[in-house]
Amino acid sequence: MTRNTQAANANDLKADANPQPGAPAIAPAPAQAAPEAKPAAPRRRRPVRTLLMLAVPLALVVGGGYFWATGGRYEETDNANLRQPRVSVSADLSGRIVESHVSDNLPVKAGQTLFVVDPEPYRIALSQAEAALANARLTVEQLRNRYSQAQAQQRMAQGDVNFLKDELDRQAALTKKGVGTQAALDSARRDLAKATDALASADETVAGALAALGGDASLETDKHPTVLTALAQRDKATLDLSRTTVKAPADGVLYQAASFQKGQLVAAGAPLFALVETGDNWIDANFKETQLTHLTVGQPAEVWFDAFPDQAFEATVEAIGAGTGAEFSLLPAQNATGNWVKVTQRIPVRLKLTQPDAALALRTGMSATVEVDTGHARGFGALANVPPFSWLAGSEAQAAQ
Repeated sequence: MTRNTQAANANDLKADANPQPGAPAIAPAPAQAAPEAKPAAPRRRRPVRTLLMLAVPLALVVGGGYFWATGGRYEETDNANLRQPRVSVSADLSGRIVESHVSDNLPVKAGQTLFVVDPEPYRIALSQAEAALANARLTVEQLRNRYSQAQAQQRMAQGDVNFLKDELDRQAALTKKGVGTQAALDSARRDLAKATDALASADETVAGALAALGGDASLETDKHPTVLTALAQRDKATLDLSRTTVKAPADGVLYQAASFQKGQLVAAGAPLFALVETGDNWIDANFKETQLTHLTVGQPAEVWFDAFPDQAFEATVEAIGAGTGAEFSLLPAQNATGNWVKVTQRIPVRLKLTQPDAALALRTGMSATVEVDTGHARGFGALANVPPFSWLAGSEAQAAQ
């Protein structure tokens, strides 16, 4: 088709679309009817996909409910530290250090000699006490002899009194018969009175000698009060001499002993350095007060130290503190104020390590994490004590039967 023919056909089409004024309208040709649409085939449902869409949320709900129901059994805190007994070592006596086996961080055994205070002054004191004891025993023997002498004098005075009584009776009889004189009778009476006074004095001497012997003439010498006093002084001097050698009270490690040197002068009772006992270990864990609802003494626990994070130590709840730390602080909090803010308090709980590993270098003050098994769960009845998926194992066992 040429370009002129195409232009003519285009003009004809325009004329048909825009008729001349006054010319009759030409009706457009009816459009060809569109083919009838066929109904779409129904989509096939996928049961596996639907099952998964329902199972996943259901599993989440069931699992979350189970863990919620069985939760709350374990109470955990990382506010815990290892504690070991700490003994302040001091000298019982004053003196100069003449021997020292002390150094900082030195491990020692119970009974090991740490240092020696100059024993010479205390050895001299022991010699003096022993001399005083011998003197006391001698004094008791002298008192015993004096008692014997007093008894002899008492017997002599009693004999004189008996003789003079008879003499007075004879003089009285002679005077009555007119043979004796009145002067002789008066002399006999005077002699008897003097003998009676001498006997009374002898009795007092015997009583005094007996009192000096403790009221018992047969008392053993070493049981006399004077000797007992001397024995006590001798024992004290012996004890002081033994205390010049200071020994370790228990197994442990010496601490803060760098300044302790031979030759220094120490005072009795003054702390010199510390001994940390390594044979006894416990944990002080500070639990929140909201965690103590089901926590009781005797419950098992596990402890992890920051120094040994891969090893769990078994422990047992030994005691629960009598109060919060704030109650026993130097300046307790005053809650009766207008700006009071509630703060969750912590209560110390002591746990005893059941089987500490002696090979590990456990040191007092180490940080630890504690988890206590309270044996309590939130519930849904008996479900709280059922292990996960135990119902499935039970159904499989019934199917096998």
